[in-house]
Amino acid sequence: MILPAVLLMLGVLTAVVGPRLLARADWPDREPVVALWAWQCVIATVLLCCALSMTFSAAAAWHVVGGQVFATAPRAVVGAYSLGTSGLWAQTTAVTLACGGLWSAAMLVREVVRARARRGTRRAQLRLRAPLLPGEEPASERLVVLEGERPDAWWLPGTPPRLVVTTAALRRLKGRQLDAVLAHERGHARARHDWLLHCSSALAGGFPQVPVFAAFREEMHRLVELAADDVASRRVGRLTTALALVELNEHRGVFGPGPDPRAQVPARVHRLLTPADRLSPGRRLRLTAVASLVPVMPVLVAFVPGLRALG
Repeated sequence: MILPAVLLMLGVLTAVVGPRLLARADWPDREPVVALWAWQCVIATVLLCCALSMTFSAAAAWHVVGGQVFATAPRAVVGAYSLGTSGLWAQTTAVTLACGGLWSAAMLVREVVRARARRGTRRAQLRLRAPLLPGEEPASERLVVLEGERPDAWWLPGTPPRLVVTTAALRRLKGRQLDAVLAHERGHARARHDWLLHCSSALAGGFPQVPVFAAFREEMHRLVELAADDVASRRVGRLTTALALVELNEHRGVFGPGPDPRAQVPARVHRLLTPADRLSPGRRLRLTAVASLVPVMPVLVAFVPGLRALG
């Protein structure tokens, strides 16, 4: 049975070619939301290839599994998949991929637990520094102002969510720049970017030797910021959003003669000040459709033997 091997090869091909195509394209920075979807489709395809390969390998290795997978399939279809002819290779593949899936799930759970613990600690600290006022409803969304000498602002998800701004940031933010910060952080919250970051960190942390997962994590951290910048710029304008970024990050040294090469803020400011034309709605739709079709490929490959048998 060569189907599991073909699916694994398709997953490897997607993991190699997908990131390269996205890196060479000229549109991800112009359309970060579409790029986020394309990256998710690439990763979903890789994981789906592994899951299908594991399923067919297990079906070929153990009759009990094969009976469940092909319970309602005609005899011709079952025969087309050559169940029970792969021996040790199928068992090894199935067990290895199953262990990989369990490890991925464990890494995601660990990432979520750690994130919730960090969030709980920060919320406890916030309650100490900014307790509820008399008569204030605990479930109401509010802007929390903290005394601080460093300009900073961040969104604290949870129930209720909080936007935290330091007094130094309020002194530096002029005009509608605070609105830009609010819109940026709310853009993160509404799009649930925290889950994208959790999933990408779990995969990259669980499989540090797999380049596609490391690239996925790096691009998620970059693209979610660009998407949130676009939300803010559509609300208050690109110049105001860029100035708010400068005011909040100038003290970090990212604009100096030797800034941290990993710093994204200068590139984000430059993108806001020198915006490229957005893609046409038709091209955005085509790119989204093409990306959505990528995870369909392993499903089509998995059904090829059965369709041939029925034909």
